Amino acid sequence: MVIAPAHREVVFAPRLDQLLRDHRDGGLFRLEPDTVGIADPELMDAVLRARPANAEERPTFKPVLGRAVTRAESASLMQALGADVRAALKRPADRPDLTGAWPAVPHDYLRRFVFGPELRRFRVLVDRRLELTPKLTWSAVTAGAALVRPPAPGVPLSTLARQVVAAETLAERRFRMYLYRRVAGPICFTVAALVTNAVWLGAPFDDDVPNEHVINEALRLLPPSWNILRVRSPEFADVDARITPGDDVLLLPLLSHRSPKLWEAPDEFRPRRWAELDADHHPGYLPFGHVSERCWGRHLVLPLASRLLDVVRAEGLVPDPSRTRARVELDGLLELADVKIVSRRRSGRR
Repeated sequence: MVIAPAHREVVFAPRLDQLLRDHRDGGLFRLEPDTVGIADPELMDAVLRARPANAEERPTFKPVLGRAVTRAESASLMQALGADVRAALKRPADRPDLTGAWPAVPHDYLRRFVFGPELRRFRVLVDRRLELTPKLTWSAVTAGAALVRPPAPGVPLSTLARQVVAAETLAERRFRMYLYRRVAGPICFTVAALVTNAVWLGAPFDDDVPNEHVINEALRLLPPSWNILRVRSPEFADVDARITPGDDVLLLPLLSHRSPKLWEAPDEFRPRRWAELDADHHPGYLPFGHVSERCWGRHLVLPLASRLLDVVRAEGLVPDPSRTRARVELDGLLELADVKIVSRRRSGRR
């Protein structure tokens, strides 16, 4: 459990809570008969340096229905997404009404902010409801690919969507649409989760604390990517004899980010600590993966999160004071669920 301002509590799903209670000081421990967990920063570093991530371990760019996503294709997608994010960030600051249920509200705002009035066939691919089942996602992709045509002159289209429209065959269009979902969805999911977590943990923020420090601290306490999986590989047994050739390895920033050996007051939200810490090299701090192969989206997530925090601060957004608990479910993305956000300034003007 993390205590936030005004006695706001973060309540973890039982499995996550057990990990935090039993293993935050642990080095290597067995999670399942064929899986070991690692929280020790030196051992995590050694495992991640033992070999590069394989195709299945790259969450965004793992194979699509058996078809590999090449490095060139990955780079092209990230360049297109980067162009859309940079274009959005160049627009003048806006003051949207973001009160309501978070992270859903900022997710929808980010989709509009980054991708604009995209065609509906693309907008649906960023919908949070597609996370309910992979079959739903594939149905949306298949239907959209069959209907996508070059837009009429003057119809706005993101750089990312233009890559889909440029496909010459239905199979290629379907492949590119699935990858559109893989990159467009997570940028909105991750930024919305990160800023929701930050607002619950610390809002209202002191004026002299920069967004960068708020973001780093939110990533420490509630890293959206809270684990890194490496499937069984002979190199890992060479790193530590307790890892057998049949063991998958789950590296856990969730734990190393709260280790009392690495952090003063590890359960407290203290963004000022980052005035003296290096987020790129602090032991055990892996919100975007290992230094040898950090997430490509890092340089897009951080400026978008900062822009969203600018709105939070300008509008005086805070969690509804009548709610004192927010829950984190056991899911792929570590985010607080259904946090009601209100505006102190809008309320004061009424």
